This record gives sequence, C-alpha cells and structure tokens, in this order.
Amino acid sequence: MVPHLVTALTGPISELEQRILESMPAVERWFRLEWMEHTPPFYSSVDVRNAGFKVAPVDTNLFPGGWNNLTPEMLPLAVQAAMAAIEKICPEARNLLLVPENHTRNQFYLMNVATLARIFRAAGMNVRIGSISPEITEDTAITLPNGEELVLEPVNRSQYRLGVKNFDPCTILLNNDLSAGAPGILEDINEQFLLPPLHAGWNVRRKTHHFKAYEEVAKRFGKMLGIDPWLINPIFGHANKVDFAEGNGIEALQESTHSVLTKVRKKYKEYGINDKPYVAIKADNGTYGMGVMMVSDAAELASLNRRTKNKMSVIKDGQQVSDLIIQEGVPTIENIAGATAEPVVYMMDRYVVGGFYRSHASKGADENLNAPGATFMPLAFEPEHVMDAQGHPGELLPNRFYMYGVIGRLAMLAASYELEQTNPEAEVY
Repeated sequence: MVPHLVTALTGPISELEQRILESMPAVERWFRLEWMEHTPPFYSSVDVRNAGFKVAPVDTNLFPGGWNNLTPEMLPLAVQAAMAAIEKICPEARNLLLVPENHTRNQFYLMNVATLARIFRAAGMNVRIGSISPEITEDTAITLPNGEELVLEPVNRSQYRLGVKNFDPCTILLNNDLSAGAPGILEDINEQFLLPPLHAGWNVRRKTHHFKAYEEVAKRFGKMLGIDPWLINPIFGHANKVDFAEGNGIEALQESTHSVLTKVRKKYKEYGINDKPYVAIKADNGTYGMGVMMVSDAAELASLNRRTKNKMSVIKDGQQVSDLIIQEGVPTIENIAGATAEPVVYMMDRYVVGGFYRSHASKGADENLNAPGATFMPLAFEPEHVMDAQGHPGELLPNRFYMYGVIGRLAMLAASYELEQTNPEAEVY
C-alpha cells in the first residue's frame, strides 16, 4: 500500500485520479500478481509529473540519493521495507557495506548516505561505508551540516570479496550510479550480494530501454483499468550518434522531435487540450538532471546557441553525449508557495516508503526542475480523519498521494522488466 501523505493539490479530484482511487482493490491485486512474476529493484525513486489531464513518470533512478529529504516519520516505513528486502535476498545477512558516489565534498549527498546507513542499522544490519574514491586512502571522518559524523573507509578487495578493514560484509549496497562505468574493483564479485546489480548502472541502462518497458507496463495496466495508456505514459522517440559540437546528427534529431510532437498534438486534439506541446530532449544515459533541454518546435534545433550545445554535449563524470531520448513534456500543475513543484516517490523493494516535492521558484510548469536552485520540500503524513463542525470524526480522506504511488510502482515494475532484459546472466533460449 501507499502512505497517506499530504500533497500540494487541494482542488477537485481529476477523472483519472478518481478512477485510480476507486479501483484500489483491483490495482493492488494487479501489482500483487506482477510481483509474483518479477523481482522489484532493490530501491528506486521516480520523478512524477501531474498535468491534470495525465500523470506520468519522467525519470526513474535505481541508485536514489536524497533519502535525507524524507521526513523522520517516514523512516520506519523504509526500515520495514529494508528488512523485507534483505530477508528475501539473504535471510542470515548481518554485515552490509554501503558504497557511495565519490562526492566526498557534497555534504548534502553525504547526509543521504548517513540516512541510508541509519535505515539499515535500524533494520538489524552492521553497516560500514566503503568508498571507492581515489581520494579516500585512509579512514576519513566528515562532520555533516546536522552535526552528525560520517566515516568513509577505503575499500579493499580480495579475489572475490569486497570489504573494509576488519569488516567482511555479506551484502554490498551501491549508492553509486556508475555513470563513468563499472570500476574493476566491483566486478566479478560472486561470493557476496551486490545490490543493485552492476547492469542497473548508467554504464548499461538507457532511458529509451526503460520507457519502452514502461510503455508495455502502461498498456497492460491501462487495459486492466479501462483507460487510454497515454494518460499515464509519455510518448517518446530517440536519436543516436548526435554530436552537438560538430552539428552531426541534428537532422535525425529534428525528425524524431517532429514525430513525437506530431503524436502529442494528435492526443491533445483528441482530448481537447489547448496547451502547447513540447518535448524534453535528454541524454539517454543521463543523470542528475544534466543534458536536458525543452523544445516545442523541431526547427529550434537548427539554431542552438553555444551554451546550449555545451550543456547538451557533456554530462556527469565528463561523459560525452551522443544518444538521446526525445520525451513528451508533461507540464506540472503542482505549486508550493509560488514555486513550480513535482513529487518524487521513494520505494524500497515493492513498497512505497515516502516522497517529497522538488520545487524551483525560477522554473515554469513546462521546465526541468532537476536543476541548480531546486529545493526539496518534505511531505507530511495526512491526518487520518477529517473533523466535522462539531469535532466528530468525519469520512476518511481520499489518499491523494496514492496516485503518485501507483505511477511510481508502475515505473519500478518497468525497471524490473528492464533489468531482466539486460541481465548478463539471464538464460537465452
């Protein structure tokens, strides 16, 4: 089930939201049957956009940071989910090594690491933090903004096992998305559980593969619910071998952009939507909101300025961009204190454990909010009952966060399809 959280939305319930809320028993049964056939990613977060007329995921992260943005009240849910996930993989698990990104100077990211460590310690694990950063050559204590101290230890590697000094873990939890590739120190580990697997990293993953799997999930879910799958699924296309600096591949990018915009315009006309369609063009293996631009006319791509070309050419860890996803833009109707906002749903195993709003005061409803200047607004638990004028309990409030939890889990299910398809150890028939 999905926690009952406050959302920024207070207006009338949309037709789509009403359909999902009314169908809760059928929805939960559908997910239950899916999880009998597929293994959920160990943990994930999903950026969701609610346009009112449609609700869809726009990005799915299989190495989620930002756990420090969840409220303390949500952590018991994460602990329960962590216990369930660990018990399923290794019931006798005792020692867990948490391997973070190499952001040793990003204290907000390190607060996320500290929160993850706290969750797994509360789940009954001995937790140490092992860094693969070349900067960490000895135990390094870092004082975080909240006064907490975090100790990063250099990892050591035997033939098949990874650990830190005087600590031999049975489970290794990666919070490193492998954008620069899987380092050799993490390869050929076959005596320990590595979570998530290496093929979940951006060295292998592609957004186009994920949204192709999501398209399949949305069709099946839409059929069960009796809705047009477009209402929960962003149309997308792709373009490969694009070089913004040299101007190569731009025509193919324009053709794909034009194709996606044409399909979206057709849907807008079908549903009587007067908004101007746009697309988000993103690096196919992008992360951290880098390598993203918004376009409402394919002709715009013929005259990009140098700054935009530079922004689109290189992403995290200096990776060159050549393959792109062209994704239908989903505007957001969410707004917090005058700032444009979007919910981010956090999951562990098959469970929704919480979420928060990413908001940006200087971005519009049709822009990328995962950009410098973004702030994170915690979501509180909704009071269980409303009170009438006499102070008596009223009817149970509808869980307005439930719809976001459904979309998040659909994206998580698509990620499980995706991981099955890219698993190098999968049997080929």
